[in-house]
This record gives sequence, structure tokens and C-alpha cells, in this order.
Amino acid sequence: MTAPKRKKARANGEGTIYQRKDGRWEAAGYVLAANGTRKGVRVYGTTRREAADKLAEKIADSNRGLPVATADSTVGDYLTYWLGSVAVHRLRENTHTRYAACVRLHLIPGLGTKKVARLTAKDVRTILDRLRTTCQCCTQGLDTERKRCCAIGECCQKQLSALTVTYVHSVLKSALEHAVREDELPRNVARNVKTTTHQPRRFRPLTAAEARQFLDAARTDRLHALYELALRTGLRKGELLGLHWDDLDLNAGTASIRRSLQRTRTGGLTHLPTKTRASERRIALPTECIHSLKKHQERQDMERETAGPDWRDNSLVFTTPTGQPLDPANLTRRFRSFLKRAELRRIRFHDLRHSTATLLLEQGIDLVVIKELLGHAHIGVTAGVYAHVRLRLQRQAIDALGHVLGPTDDDSDDPPAAAVVVR
Repeated sequence: MTAPKRKKARANGEGTIYQRKDGRWEAAGYVLAANGTRKGVRVYGTTRREAADKLAEKIADSNRGLPVATADSTVGDYLTYWLGSVAVHRLRENTHTRYAACVRLHLIPGLGTKKVARLTAKDVRTILDRLRTTCQCCTQGLDTERKRCCAIGECCQKQLSALTVTYVHSVLKSALEHAVREDELPRNVARNVKTTTHQPRRFRPLTAAEARQFLDAARTDRLHALYELALRTGLRKGELLGLHWDDLDLNAGTASIRRSLQRTRTGGLTHLPTKTRASERRIALPTECIHSLKKHQERQDMERETAGPDWRDNSLVFTTPTGQPLDPANLTRRFRSFLKRAELRRIRFHDLRHSTATLLLEQGIDLVVIKELLGHAHIGVTAGVYAHVRLRLQRQAIDALGHVLGPTDDDSDDPPAAAVVVR
């Protein structure tokens, strides 16, 4: 009689795998936690292989020195892990910087010591309500540093805006959603909390008369071609500053939007991909822009000759007089000075983009065409941002229909002399 075959022992560090009473498979092992210690981690799967693969992946990451969040991590430890090991690979650098500031200033002080596994919707709602009603100058200790506000007995009541509170909520939801995907949490409790819908910032785009005045004043400015391109096509500031001459086909009258010039904390002025995949697009150039770009090219050639060896050739369309890239912040300052000299009301540079869309909508251009021109990811974005324009157009349409259907002195049954064309 042969002895029963012994089950092969698991290798050291492989962990434990067993089937639960509910039929699911559970795997447990030890990994490097976010705080530098080694802690237990559990993963689940519908099959033994699925659970084993999930555990093996976490152990492999741990062996490479990558921390792994565990169910008994604090919210502070988990957010630190998520920012440094997950979000950093998925977000643009400037977005990651804003996320990190949000975590450091609001989420860790409010929820940092709580266990991730024990976090409740009530905890999330409480911290969001506190952010809405608490003076942030006092909460962050700025009053003591600057000797004002509560430090001198005169609270400034500097509370977070509804938009910022919504942003804090969205960052927490994103972090906890990753924990759910990694089987660290059964559900995302932050999704059960509804924040107050914030009112979008009201902007006043240029009217048709103001737009004509703007273009007239821009003709004498060194950046005439940039301002005209911004107003006539709705390109974003970074997309304009990131344009290369190779992106333009002035004979065919087209421009290919492939990149954006942004200033980042670590890389300085950097060429980055467009905001979304939909933002990478090819647009038709207005005839006026083609003429102004050709004149701008001639001016740039003269500046190149004047600068001589000091010229820094980088093939950018819009540069400083020595060929250096234009800093977005410097363009903002130049734009404000231009508006003041031209005696135009003060608007943001981004409002030129809003003005483009508003004027197109008022001319009856289809939303789909405007979406493609602006590079919005979804038509809902276009429709939502410019809802006020659509409502005004609806009112005009209803008034026009009322005029047609209104009472008249002619009670005859004869058909109208001309039909009304509805487009």
C-alpha cells in the first residue's frame, strides 16, 4: 500500500489560501505597508487561482519595495500611499500637485487618524460640513503666523467655497474607489455622501461689438496673431503656446493641436499632452488667422535676425523676442495690460474661449461642431457650460414663434404668403 501523496508545501512568503463558507476564496499574506512596517493583507476571488494571483501581485509589489495599503491602514497612511504610488502615475503633474495640497490641508487633518476600514459616510459628511463652516485661516494656523484673524480676536471667517468642498470630496472618492478596486474595501462610503451643488462661476463673454473692438485693438500688438487665433478658434492658452510651425498648414488652412505648454513644479515650462484625447484635434483656420499668422512669421524672422546668436530656436509659433517659450503667467499679465491700454473691460484670457463658443451658438452653429472645435471630451460639457446661451436662444425662438402665432387683423383662411423655415 502506497502512502498518500503529500500536498506540496507553500513557499515561504506565499501566504495562505482557503475557501470561505460563502464559496469565495480568500488569500492572506504579509506585505510592506504605507507606514514602512509589514502588515497582513487579505484579497478575495471567485476562484482559488484568482485569489492567488491577486495576492501574488501584492507580494511582488511589496518585494520591489512598493508599499501596499491594507485594510487596517489609517486614512492618512492610505492617502499618502495612494498619492505616491497610484495617483502619481495617472494624473498630470499640476493635477497631482492640487490633489496633494487638498490631502495635506484638508483630508489628513480631518480624517487622517481614522481607520480606512471603519470610515463611514457620517465621518465624510462631518468633515465636509466642517470645511464649509470653519474659518480655514484659524484651522491651518495662518492666523498665528500672520498675527491676524483669531490670533487678534477678529475672525475673518475665511471659509472654503462650495466648489473647493466639492473638490475635496472628489479627491477622497477617487482614493477610496481605488481601495474598492483593490478589494481593500467592500464599498466606497464617500459615494453615499451628496455635496451641495455649487453654482458655476458666472462669466461675461465678449459681445459681438466688444469682439470687433478687441480685434481692432489687437492689430497693433506684437501678439496680434495669438489674440486673433484665441478669439476666432477658442484654443486654450496652453494649446496656443504649445503650437509649433510644423503644426500649421497655412496653405491648406489647418492647425493640428497635439500638445500644451504648461509650467510644472518640477519641470518648469514643459510640453504636455493635450487635456484629453478629444483635445488632440485638427481644426480649420479662419482666413483672417492665416493672414495674421503669415505676418507674425515675417516678424519672427526679423526678430531672429536681430537677436543673432542670442536666438533660441525651438520651432514655436509664439515666443519671446529671443525665441524663448512664452510663460503662461507672463501671457496673462500681458493680456491684462493689453485690455487696459485698449480700454476694454477686464476679462480672463480663458473668457476668449467662452466668447468663441457663445458667439458661435448665437449664430445657430450646431453644438457638435462647437464641441469638436473646442476639443471637449463630451458634448454634455459643451451643453452644460453654455446652458445660459441656449436658454436665451430658446427664448428668442419662442418669442419668434409667438409673433407668428399671435393674433392678427386678418381673419381670412388664406395660407400665408411665405413659409417660415425652421432649421
